[in-house]
Formats: sequence, C-alpha cells, structure tokens
Amino acid sequence: MARTSGAVGGIAARVAGERVFGIKTDRGAHAEDLKAILGGLKGPLMKVAQFLSTVPDALPPEYAAELAQLQANAPPMGWSFVRRRMSAELGAGWEAKFADFSHEAAAAASLGQVHRARLTDGTEVACKLQYPDMPSVVEADLRQLRLALSVYHRMDNAIQNEEIYKELSERLREELDYLREASQMRLYGLMLNGVEQATVPSPFPEYSTRRLLTMTWLPGQSLQRVVDEDPPQEVRDTIARSLFSAWYIPLYRYGVIHGDPHLGNYQVRADHGINLLDFGAIRVFQPHFLRGVIDLFEAIRDDDEAKAQHAYEGWGFVGLSKEKIDVLNQWARFLYEPLIQDRERLIQETNDPQYGREIAQKVHAGLQRTGGVKPPREFVLMDRSAIGLGSVFLRLGAKLNWHRMFHELIDGFNESELAARQAAVLAEAGVPASL
Repeated sequence: MARTSGAVGGIAARVAGERVFGIKTDRGAHAEDLKAILGGLKGPLMKVAQFLSTVPDALPPEYAAELAQLQANAPPMGWSFVRRRMSAELGAGWEAKFADFSHEAAAAASLGQVHRARLTDGTEVACKLQYPDMPSVVEADLRQLRLALSVYHRMDNAIQNEEIYKELSERLREELDYLREASQMRLYGLMLNGVEQATVPSPFPEYSTRRLLTMTWLPGQSLQRVVDEDPPQEVRDTIARSLFSAWYIPLYRYGVIHGDPHLGNYQVRADHGINLLDFGAIRVFQPHFLRGVIDLFEAIRDDDEAKAQHAYEGWGFVGLSKEKIDVLNQWARFLYEPLIQDRERLIQETNDPQYGREIAQKVHAGLQRTGGVKPPREFVLMDRSAIGLGSVFLRLGAKLNWHRMFHELIDGFNESELAARQAAVLAEAGVPASL
C-alpha cells in the first residue's frame, strides 16, 4: 500500500500539474507506471482498475488503454513457483495427472493465473491457480477499504456505505474459495442450458481444490480485439444480444447475477456468441428484490411516484422524503431509459461522452443536499453489472430493441415460480441458498 500510494500520488501530482498549471506531461508513461503498480499488487485493488477501464471516459484514453490490459495480462508467477504451488494442491505426482501442462500462463488476473493443460484422456482444460497468501492480501485490502470509506464518509454523506462494505467483504472472501466458484460455475451451466448464445465451462472436481480450479478450455478471443477490428453492425449487435442473454436470463428467471462484467470475464466465440468466465462474484437475490426491480421500471415508465417509493422501501431504503425519491429517480431514469422505448436504439443516444458522469454527479449532489441514503447491500453487484454491461454495449455501438429483449424476460414474472426454479438449481449445483 505504501509503494502504491507513493507512486500513484506522484502520477496524480503530475496530472494535476497538467490540469491546473498547463504543464505538459507524458500520460502514456504515467499509464504504464500505473499498470505496472496495480498489476504487481495481484489483489482486490486491481479490480478497481479493471472496472474503471470498462467505463467509457472514466479515465483519460491513455490510462484506459493500459489498464484494460490488466484484464488478462497481470504479471504471472514463474514456472518454478507454479510447480511448487501445484504440488501443494494436487500432491507430489501432480504432473502425471496431465498429458501436457503449459509452463507459461495463458492469462493472469487479480487473484490467480490460468494455465492451459491437457488431461490424460485428451481433454483440453484451463487450470486457475490462486496466488499465494491471497487471504491475507484480501484482508489487508479490506482494512484499507474500510479506512478509505470511513474517511470518505466524513467528507461526503451522500452514500452511507456500511452495507456496501459488508457486501464487498463477503463477496471478495467468497472469491478465494475455488470450490465455491466451481459450484457457481455448475449453477450457471444449469441456468444457461439451452441458451445457444452463451457457453459456460465445466469444472473437474477431481482436479480442483479451494485454491485450484480446473475447467474445460473454451476457445475464443477478447472483446477488445473484436472491437478493434471494427466489425460490421450485425456482428456488434449479435455480441451484445449474447451478453444480454448471459447476464439477464439468470437474473430474471432464477434471481442470480454475475457481478463482475469486466472485459476479461468473457470471450467472443467464432459465431459471435460468448464464453462466460470467472464465477467468483455471484449474488443470489430473494424473489421480492426482482419484483422491486420490475416495479421501479414500471414506476419510471408510468411516472408513478407512489410505486417508485414502494419499490425503494421494499428493497430496504428508509427515511425517503419526496425530494430524495425524486433524486433517486434521476438515476433510475438513466438506467431504465433504453428499456422503456420500444424501438431499436443505442444504449446511450447522446453524443456527449460525459453524459453518464454528469447524471451521476447531479444525483450525488442531490443526495448530499437531502441528507444521503443507505443503499441495501444487494445494490452493489446489481449496479455494478448495470453500469459495466452498459459500458460494454456502449463500446460495441450495439443497436438493439432493448425494450423487447427486457420484456421477453419479465412478462409473466411470478415470485413463487422464480423461488421454485431458484431453489431447484441451487440445490442441484450445490450453491448455498443463503448467499
């Protein structure tokens, strides 16, 4: 943290000098420095950089381009270290379990790195091996996060963040358990069974532990590479439709969301469907929460303030004045707008790249003025997914009828039926219902 704080502080000072005093600096060099620093941490702090790199205009383009590489190119562990770690997980004769095991990492990210391998029966697999001592790294980062949130709250009361911290803490600790992730991978395989647009890998329990996850290898290429190739509109739309299905079929049919939509967590298949990867950050919602999502959509569509208040209070918001509801509805309108209009459209039609940021700043100011809110913890991954996926759709330039895609999922929504489907797939996958 000391090394990071000092280096980032130096970069921040140089950027401030450019903005305030007009001193010209080398943003590209700063961005490379920042990528090296955050990539070297190999912990949850790197997830912040991954998320920021997916949000258009959250960072200068030079920074976003460098940080985007953290999705799959964090500095990996060397082979001698990997060999010792594999021995610790599968035993001294682990290499005999594989016909081939790549010495070089195929991908490296915040908590672990992936090696391509082949089982003795010829099956191609991906082995995700957790970096050493990650539990202590996560706990150290969580202590820093608690401190940062505490300091921030003293300066800014717009968002009371106690529940946010609890949610992030639990989800990050769960991500350390690869056996849990294997069960969540099975869950997604069940929920997306028959959905042709999305492919989910299958775990191999006999080759997996709490710190090693072995799964089927899925061929595909990064979305960033596909976008860089400037594909035709039809291809962009197909990819976006596949992503929409992969994220929102599980949510509205089973009450489950994949809460980590950064660019390293999916690949584009040859047919422009997607491979969905990394199932560490999963949230299971009670059916009434999904009922609230639909109620708020209808309230925004119909300009029904009473229904909006009912939705917010059903989620756990308290002390909502009329003015505070009006402020919250500004954010809801921003998120729901593409779903309300029954026509093909871009996810954001304004040409102003700062539009989303301006809405967020206006909402933030309004919450400060009205005394702030305490968001329910469920909102962390829900909001993150909405913003992250919206950013991907924006990068793709996808033009779809979001309204009809949404209504295909929510029409006929029934809480009891969702509860029954949810209980069945959680039990079959072995995922705790209390998640």
